[in-house]
Amino acid sequence: MGQPIEYTAQAASPIVNGEVKMTISENALTASALFDTAEIPLSEINEIIISDYVVTVKADSGDYAFSRMGNWCGPFYDALCGAYNGAVLRSFFIKGEPIIKAKGNVPVNVYENCVASLPPDLSARRIPLCFISGIDKGDHELTLKLDAGESYTFTKLGYEAAPFAGAVEKQTRYLREQTVFAVKEIDYTLTTAQAAQLAKIMTQGAAASIGQLSGIASSFVTALENKLSVTRAAESYEVFKEACDPARIYIGFRKNEASSAGAESQAEAEVEAEADQYVLWLIAPSPDGQFAAVEFAEADTATFVYRTGGDFDGFAKQLNRALEAINFKREVIRLSDDELRKPDNADYYMAAKRTAALQFIRSNFAGRVIHSSPEAWKRKLTELWSQRD
Repeated sequence: MGQPIEYTAQAASPIVNGEVKMTISENALTASALFDTAEIPLSEINEIIISDYVVTVKADSGDYAFSRMGNWCGPFYDALCGAYNGAVLRSFFIKGEPIIKAKGNVPVNVYENCVASLPPDLSARRIPLCFISGIDKGDHELTLKLDAGESYTFTKLGYEAAPFAGAVEKQTRYLREQTVFAVKEIDYTLTTAQAAQLAKIMTQGAAASIGQLSGIASSFVTALENKLSVTRAAESYEVFKEACDPARIYIGFRKNEASSAGAESQAEAEVEAEADQYVLWLIAPSPDGQFAAVEFAEADTATFVYRTGGDFDGFAKQLNRALEAINFKREVIRLSDDELRKPDNADYYMAAKRTAALQFIRSNFAGRVIHSSPEAWKRKLTELWSQRD
């Protein structure tokens, strides 16, 4: 990789002013005057504007205006937006090249499991295909409707509208087909109709209520419970069933790579390999529905507790969205605001600023309960469920 291009501009900002030299990296914009230097992390940039040959960068630390760049103004803006979008895509946990790119009212790309809308500001969005409930096609425009009620409309697509819509539809079908395969792998007794219904509500493993799942195929719930029974969450599940209506508990799964490196025998290895093929998790309501306990059936040593505002089902749907958006990087849903602002968590910080579901989940975090002993865990969980603001 060659040396970064150095741009010269006149700066007006809270930190550097006058003539500056600027470079753009994959993580920051650096502007250096004779005696002062401002390093602006891309994660802290909220908007990039170009107008009348002036590029304005609106960041957490203030507004930075760069002018007198002459013919370099456009290239500088394009390079900065390119680096910024790269950082946004990292925060969306998107890997690989886009299947198709379109440029209408905003740049928008279709990827394997999502659509990325990429304006150079905080309105950039990761739109998960697994939660799309409807697609409306218009003249040179497309509207994507999601199951939680929100919608996204892309206009001025021109001749790119049809291939853009085609790519979205193809990938949505592909994700449903993959989920059908996954649920049949868990329960081979499912009929084609049952597998299709389950795939519709659990695309990419999104959690659904046991009552809803049982209404489609009780054998599938039994199969999930059997896998859960050999995990660390087995005891928690029994406590949850005693505390609330079991039908209200949500259970989700995510395909994982099998690993049995720590097994002490062949038989143990086979059991661990079978269990480790899936990440399972539970969302259980408190007796009064004001709180939710979230349990991941892996090596986690704690149960996460959240306020629901009395809408437990709505909370569960928001958690589905938040986990999908961060590719199950679970630590971000409990990090404090100060921890989130650390440089090592830049991707999480950007994701949180652009994902409403993640903001909702983080703002309702009530605490976590360590699995020190079954008795202590249950006592602390009950205490958290009983607290009031």
